[in-house]
Amino acid sequence: MACRPSSVSPFTAPGVRRTFHTTTPLSARPAASQLAHQHATIPPYPHGISHWYKQSNFGLYGASRPQSGNTVSSRTETKNRRKWFPNIHSQRLWSDALDRFVRVKVQARVMRTIDKVGGLDEYLLGEKAGRVRELGMGGWALRWRLMRTEKVKERFRLQRVAMGLPEGGYEEAMEAEGGVVSEGEAVDRERAIDRILDKETKREDAGVELVNLEAAQIGELIKESSRATI
Repeated sequence: MACRPSSVSPFTAPGVRRTFHTTTPLSARPAASQLAHQHATIPPYPHGISHWYKQSNFGLYGASRPQSGNTVSSRTETKNRRKWFPNIHSQRLWSDALDRFVRVKVQARVMRTIDKVGGLDEYLLGEKAGRVRELGMGGWALRWRLMRTEKVKERFRLQRVAMGLPEGGYEEAMEAEGGVVSEGEAVDRERAIDRILDKETKREDAGVELVNLEAAQIGELIKESSRATI
């Protein structure tokens, strides 16, 4: 009895070989490769990757991480080492800006915060430094997705109008003031500012040296006057 080759499926026609895919799916790639793929087209996260608790880079963990401690017996006071892990759940959260549900891993404490502030969008678009820090890499990617939607752009435009700021960017603001600064002029301005700051730092250093020199001279004068009186 003839045996089929191992590369031929019993469910395919004779003479037809199966095609195998050698490309690794994204879900099977290492964490660093997944993060590089997801954050290739977005601004870098200011607080960087979490190297110690890597799964927090793919969800809303609220800057939480496993903690270790002891369980102490009430009778013999025997201590046993143990760990406490964050209370993580996989939830479908509604996003008004994206107009769809988003499946995300979220911590129970972060879930309470989302309910308190009024939804996923309000949580992700928080402006305080503490909020940005607890977003993590996963929350930062979701935040960028929201900021590219038309609803969020219109929201920011209305905020600029309410604050009396120009609706456009830097070039539109310069046009309103009477002129547009070219890239070369902007570079020259930055270099000029750097030179001014260097001069100020040199002046401060020179002032410190002068104060130290004056103190040394005053000390010598005091010593000479004390010797003369003796």
